[in-house]
Amino acid sequence: MSLALASRSPAQCGPGLLLLHDAEFKLFQQWIHQVAGITMGPAKKALVAGRLARRVQDRGQSTYQAYFDLLQRDATEHQTALDLLTTNETHFFREPRHFELLRDQILPEHVSEAGARPLRIWSAACSTGQEPYSLAMLLAHQLGDAAWDILGTDICSRALERARAGLYDMALAREIPDLLLHRYCLKGVGSQGGRFLMAPEIARRVRFERLNLNEGLPDLGPAFDVIFLRNVMIYFNDATKRAVVERLMPRLRPGGWFVVGHSESLHGMSAQLQTHGPSVYRKGG
Repeated sequence: MSLALASRSPAQCGPGLLLLHDAEFKLFQQWIHQVAGITMGPAKKALVAGRLARRVQDRGQSTYQAYFDLLQRDATEHQTALDLLTTNETHFFREPRHFELLRDQILPEHVSEAGARPLRIWSAACSTGQEPYSLAMLLAHQLGDAAWDILGTDICSRALERARAGLYDMALAREIPDLLLHRYCLKGVGSQGGRFLMAPEIARRVRFERLNLNEGLPDLGPAFDVIFLRNVMIYFNDATKRAVVERLMPRLRPGGWFVVGHSESLHGMSAQLQTHGPSVYRKGG
């Protein structure tokens, strides 16, 4: 998942030219940071205005202030606003070197050392599901019927609905290696023409749950062998990064792998993490 807050302009425009005043924008800045840990600079005012304008009016509110007051007392609207302000940009097999590392080193190590213990991978910001399904296709191809499972979590409920459906536009098929595409993806026909569906043997091995990394974590089962948290930390300040890493460390096995995006670094974030390479870390012990 990327919690990127994509640009949109003009800042003051939306349906009915609803204006977002600086004081109102500050309320949403503080709220999104408190709830999701996301830091929004002044340049994101246009995004907040554009993303929320229609929703403000659909809910019969005349100002952003009134809408902000509404979402504070309405849990459903709270989640809707959060969904609107988090952009979920992702791809199948994004940053291929991480998948090569999984194939060439992590999986062989697991097979030789862990015996029959199931391999567990957590896609901790899974967006609309492309990352966990990419992992699942690779694991199915490399490990076959061996015991493994994947958890995908995200803060955005709408993204998770798409992930659980496992149905994607055919244009995205070009991101998947041909061998895996033909083996693990089903081409849509009739009303589903132009789309493809993840095959049942893949879909049933991936579980999706809504989870906010900026809050205390629920019971997620046994510790994970690998945690993917890619292209998310760039939207957090240092204090939030440290807090998130601290929450995730107990969920990673000693010797487990922690993978972030190529543009991200966890240098100095945890004494438990040892650098294995750019954007790749291992937990000591």
